[in-house]
Amino acid sequence: MVVRFKFLCYLLNTMENNAKIKIGIPRALLYHKYHKLWEIFFEELNCLTIISPETNKEIIENGVNLAIDESCLSLKIFLGHINYLKDKADYILIPHIVSLHRKEEICVKLISLYDITRSIFKNLNLVEYTVDVNNFNPEFFSFLKLGWRFNKNPFFIIRAYIKAKKQQKKCEQKLIDDQVKKLNTKNQDDIFVLIVSHPYTTYDGLLGKPIIKFLEYQNVKLIYSDITDKKMIKNLYKNISSDLYWTYSKELLGGLELYKNQVDGIIFLVTFPCGPDALTTNLCQNKLKKLMIVITIDELWGEAGLKTRLESFVDILKLRKQNG
Repeated sequence: MVVRFKFLCYLLNTMENNAKIKIGIPRALLYHKYHKLWEIFFEELNCLTIISPETNKEIIENGVNLAIDESCLSLKIFLGHINYLKDKADYILIPHIVSLHRKEEICVKLISLYDITRSIFKNLNLVEYTVDVNNFNPEFFSFLKLGWRFNKNPFFIIRAYIKAKKQQKKCEQKLIDDQVKKLNTKNQDDIFVLIVSHPYTTYDGLLGKPIIKFLEYQNVKLIYSDITDKKMIKNLYKNISSDLYWTYSKELLGGLELYKNQVDGIIFLVTFPCGPDALTTNLCQNKLKKLMIVITIDELWGEAGLKTRLESFVDILKLRKQNG
């Protein structure tokens, strides 16, 4: 009797899971910044979230074949992840973030993600949420509109958003606390390197993670410019350029200014051909008196040559440390 009851519970649970709406989330671009917010929000609305796997060569090849040649590698990777999810979910989430602060914008390729995806994948069911502070369209109301497609109870949607937002901030704060702790406990002989790059480059499985793994194998302590208290760095970017209006570039330069005197060297990771990153790295090279290198990654980059450059950079840092 007990076995029958357990089997019945298993069948009911399976039927419930099968009935849930499946939301596909590409593990690319803004996923690396907002994944906790998205995942918890949809889970609270009783939806199943399907996350594409870590970037691999097949995903990049598919993205390259789908994108126009002028697209940056990060966008090509995003399209490769969309291609992976196209037959595995009922809907695919595409963020449409235009401006997060007044008189600022983000990269035009990120702004046009929905339109680019729609033009390439004609028959996909896409869902989007728009954040455009310049046109009085804040995140909260966009998530209400997004949630309404899957649940008609506004109080339930608000509760889901508040919980997701709280967990997102908690996750961000833990990363900040861990990084501050690492800096406060460093030894005199430690080599600290600041990684300056967007999260979708730094934490991508095929772009940034192999570089991080190699540097850690070289006993280098890594600090990340995207892990900062955004209120603390709000105006620090002006020390490098007061004319920037790309929000995410401002955040990276603010983090650079915050950490530059606590590290021995700086590594810029840039995907080709990113216009905003090309400008900001050039500004930093001209204004900062710090040992730094720029690693530009495209779909043809070779791991062996990259490791040689990184190893030489680390050796120079160690020699300078030894020589005081």
